[in-house]
Amino acid sequence: MLFCSAALIAQAQDYAEWIQHAEKHYRAKDYRASAEAYVEAFKANDGKGFINDRYNAACSWALAGNTDSAFVQLIKISEGGYYTNYNHLIQDEDLYVLHNDPRWQQVKDWVLSNKEKEEANLNKPLANELNTIYDEDQLYRRMIDSVDQQYGWESEEMKTLWAKIAEVDAVNLQKVKAILDEYGWLGSDVVGGKGAMALFLVIQHADLEVQIHYLPMMREAAKAGKAQPNHLAMLEDRVAMRQGNKQIYGSQVTRNQETGKWEVAPIRDPLQVDARRAEVGLGPLADYLKRWEIEWDSVAHEKAHGNK
Repeated sequence: MLFCSAALIAQAQDYAEWIQHAEKHYRAKDYRASAEAYVEAFKANDGKGFINDRYNAACSWALAGNTDSAFVQLIKISEGGYYTNYNHLIQDEDLYVLHNDPRWQQVKDWVLSNKEKEEANLNKPLANELNTIYDEDQLYRRMIDSVDQQYGWESEEMKTLWAKIAEVDAVNLQKVKAILDEYGWLGSDVVGGKGAMALFLVIQHADLEVQIHYLPMMREAAKAGKAQPNHLAMLEDRVAMRQGNKQIYGSQVTRNQETGKWEVAPIRDPLQVDARRAEVGLGPLADYLKRWEIEWDSVAHEKAHGNK
C-alpha cells in the first residue's frame, strides 16, 4: 500500500485532472487544447510525466501542427532510453506529419536502440513460453463481448465460453506457478513486456488463495521495478474486493445480477481515488469506467458506501 503526504496527493490529483482534460480535448479533436493541457499536467507534477502521457502529448502537438513541441516530448522519452515501442511509433498515424522532419530519423534510431537493448538480455525460452500463455489467456476473453451481445450474459453459449476460459486458465496457472516458484517475479528485462504481462494476467485471473500467495512477491517486484505499479494496484484491488474489503484504485467492477448492468465495486476514500490512480500510472477513473458504461460520481459513491 502506498502512503504519501497531503501535498503529494494533491499534486498527483492535479496531474490526473489535467491528463483527463487533455484526453477529452483529444477525443474532441481539439488538439491544441489537448497539448496545452498536457503542458499543465507536467507543470503540476514538477515537470515530470509518465512515458505514455509524454507520447500522447507529442501526438497532440503533432496534430496541432506544432512539430517542435512534438519532438520535445518524443526526445524526452526516446533519448533517455525509456520508450521502446518501435512498431507503434512508426505506424502511428498521429505522427505522420513528423516523418519528413530530419529529427524523425534520430527519434526512430533511439527508440529502435532502446528496443534492441531491452530485448538483448531476454531469457528467450521463458519469454516465448509466456508469450504463448498471454495469447492463450486473451484468445477466448476477446470473444466475451461479442458472445454477450449476440446471445446474452446468461446464455448457454456464454457458459460454454467461460468453461473454456476456465480450462485454459487452469493449464496456464500451473505453468506460471512453476515459473514464479523457480525464478521469482520476472520483469520485462528478462521476459519482455508481453511475457511480464502474462505473469500478471494469469495471477489476476486465478483464485483468491493463489492471489494471496503471490501478492507479497509482486509487491517486492514492484518495489524493485520488476512489476508495473498499475498491475500491482489491480491485483491489490482484486484481493481486497474478494476478501470483502473496499478496493483502493477502483479497478474492479461487478455485474448487478438484477439489472445486468456493471457497477464499480466499493472504493475506499473515493474522493481521492484519481490521485491514488495517478501515483501508479492509471488514468482518471471516470475514463476507465466508460468501457462498462458506468458514470463515475465520487460524491455519490462516498454517500452510498462510506469513506472508510
